[in-house]
Amino acid sequence: MARIIYVEDDDLVGDIVQKALSDAGHLIGVINHGSLAFDSIVYKRPDLIILDCSLPGMTGIEILKAVRANSDIYLTPVVMLTAIDNLADINRAMEAGANDYIVKPFETPDLVERINAVLGNTLYRAKVSDRLREFGMRGLVRP
Repeated sequence: MARIIYVEDDDLVGDIVQKALSDAGHLIGVINHGSLAFDSIVYKRPDLIILDCSLPGMTGIEILKAVRANSDIYLTPVVMLTAIDNLADINRAMEAGANDYIVKPFETPDLVERINAVLGNTLYRAKVSDRLREFGMRGLVRP
């Protein structure tokens, strides 16, 4: 189970994604305004962030860049879920640090699978990082 913040200003899409990911066992909150979302992300520190590109207040790319610039949350995985389907925008999101880019409309099972894949990769990397840190600390300890 992961704690997810989804930033989406279309209530219908927000409801569909919330239901699909809740049914898959995740806790998901939907926020419909970019600036409010960023404040919530910093405060709540979710396990995953899903962003639409076109949002009021702050765009999805602006939120992504702000997340990657914040030392407290910069490793949080971010998935773009948007109707914008051109190569330039996809490249911009991936270069800014998105972990995946899903184009609307989407198939619900595909969405859940891709979200779980990003979460799985992130959890694996976190475990490896913890083990390396533990090993490194033991190797650096001097009497």
